Amino acid sequence: MTVYVPRDAAALAVGADAVALAITTEAARRGLAVRIVRNGSRGLLWLETLVEIATPAGRVAYGPVEADDVSSLFDAGWLTGAAHALCQGLTDEIPYLKRQERLTFARVGIIDPRSLQDYEAHGGLAGLRRAATMDPALIVEEIVQSGLRGRGGAAFPTGIKWKTVAAAPATQKYIVCNADEGDSGTFADRLLMEGDPFVLIEGMAIAGLAVGATVGYIYVRSEYPHSIAALDEAIATARTAGWLGGDVCGSGRAFDLEVRVGAGAYICGEETSLLESLEGKRGVVRAKPPLPAVTGLFGKPTVINNAISLASVPIILARGAQHYRDYGVGRSTGTLPFQLAGNLRHGGLVEKAFGLTLRELLYDFGGGSASGRPLRAVQVGGPLGAYLPESQWDIPLDYEAYAAASAMIGHGGLVAFDDSVDMLRMARYAMEFCAVESCGKCTPCRIGSTRGVETLDRIAAGGKDHGKQVVLLRDLCDTMLGGSLCALGGMAPYPVLSALKHFPQDFGLGQTTSETQAAH
Repeated sequence: MTVYVPRDAAALAVGADAVALAITTEAARRGLAVRIVRNGSRGLLWLETLVEIATPAGRVAYGPVEADDVSSLFDAGWLTGAAHALCQGLTDEIPYLKRQERLTFARVGIIDPRSLQDYEAHGGLAGLRRAATMDPALIVEEIVQSGLRGRGGAAFPTGIKWKTVAAAPATQKYIVCNADEGDSGTFADRLLMEGDPFVLIEGMAIAGLAVGATVGYIYVRSEYPHSIAALDEAIATARTAGWLGGDVCGSGRAFDLEVRVGAGAYICGEETSLLESLEGKRGVVRAKPPLPAVTGLFGKPTVINNAISLASVPIILARGAQHYRDYGVGRSTGTLPFQLAGNLRHGGLVEKAFGLTLRELLYDFGGGSASGRPLRAVQVGGPLGAYLPESQWDIPLDYEAYAAASAMIGHGGLVAFDDSVDMLRMARYAMEFCAVESCGKCTPCRIGSTRGVETLDRIAAGGKDHGKQVVLLRDLCDTMLGGSLCALGGMAPYPVLSALKHFPQDFGLGQTTSETQAAH
């Protein structure tokens, strides 16, 4: 009998190891043979620890399971999928999972992430095997035609970046994976690296074959020890199996990679700061141009992509660009793993094609607020993303539509707030976050964020100069937007200005946007 118990960090945090031990102990006491597989998380975080039992009808889910529940689950006959108060039915029939379109996360939560055999049995390696037989230019063209865009926030076309690196004359090129996931409310990179590390390695190997790079680095923050362990083990396995090293999958071309651990500075999620850190220097933003695709790591042409971007590559090579383009809307092709966090009943990961709405994510998947109070605001795209009021929750989630609304989708993280939230405090937090995390290289970010915090404090205090302070805050935001070297300073004004625009009453400006504009 096979029992699946996640070893994802979210499951471990609520006692998954104790649950696994309790199952082993109880099965032994009853003389039952049980094989425990430590899989990744399915992404239904409110049900962790989510234990699954393999039955002839499919896997049956039980959750949230605690160690003290195990004895009663055995008494109920859970090894045959029997009813119990914690039984969620067949895992694949749980609406939260059934309504998803999982391409990048197709194996996460299903396979044993440490088993290369399990990975191959579920479609893994098909993309790399095909790429190994292709001309490098054709691999790049496949990615161009897929329409894949960077999933880290900038949404730059991945194929165009690869084409630039492929065309750059150099004896040494690099593939760098930006896995420095630091946005509040995001966890897709971590969940993927712990649940299916081979797919990221496969994507990087394909990138290496495509652009002529022979060395790759995965930059992971030190706060992700389980991801680092999973990647290190998977890399060693892939190297032994011959799809990393001097002859990748019999292609006659070389590619190898290793994990580099960052100290957790938010700015190192910015690509040029990350490159500085990889080179052993302080993580400080580089001015562009030159672009990393031309002068990147150690001065060499470098592909630097987000983890989800690279993990999306294998299925494109395996099933073709058109298959990927069939998902999504307009220029936003494919799928994105949205991460539901904050004040929601059902937080977790939802991979869907572009084009759905925030309202669907908040209510059809998220189940509304955990507090039971009305939802009031949602921050989309991490701590530098805009706060969106309910009037904008029906905008289709695609890059262009969100840009038109002065917002961004970013890494796909969203944090929901109920009607008790104070939006002035949230705006102040955004400025304070920028002040703390700024690398200090450019004045608009370094000084502007500090002055922003002070100005918001004066607005909160009220008084006769209140209106002038609001004008000053807007001017300061304009300077940061236009004058900052990177997205940290350039986007910190997004949450501030969106809060000011959509929730003026929290800034003491009356109830309507028109009154806000009058104050300006």
